Amino acid sequence: MFKEFKEFAVRGNVVDMAVGIIIGGAFGTIVQSLVNDVLMPPIGLLMGGVDFSDIFLVLKGEGPYATLADATAAGAVTLNVGVFVNNVISFLIVAFAVFLLVKGVNRLRRQQAATPTEPTAPPEEILLLREIRDELRREQAQVPSSGD
Repeated sequence: MFKEFKEFAVRGNVVDMAVGIIIGGAFGTIVQSLVNDVLMPPIGLLMGGVDFSDIFLVLKGEGPYATLADATAAGAVTLNVGVFVNNVISFLIVAFAVFLLVKGVNRLRRQQAATPTEPTAPPEEILLLREIRDELRREQAQVPSSGD
């Protein structure tokens, strides 16, 4: 069983998948930071200084809360609209990046399929055997048939 697992684990596809997952996790962190730290603050500023991560509705709990962290600390049940909007924007950025990646890979595959590859020259032994075959056929075609 260990041998089978070792063969599975060292296959190229498994290693490629592991690298993809690790890079994808790091990319997700970068996109999350891009949304939360770069995109949303100017959008919030344009909308009158609104912090999107603090847009929420209190479903159950006492009084108004200034931030989502205050509501959560007080044990209030909230509907976190701003956090959801941030996550949707993050998803759209990641989905677009994956789309561009797949589009590029598909373009490379089409280019590889379109370029004809020249066949490699057959080994010298094959060439000699073909010459012998052709010579035997010529000799056989020159010999008159014995039924004449």
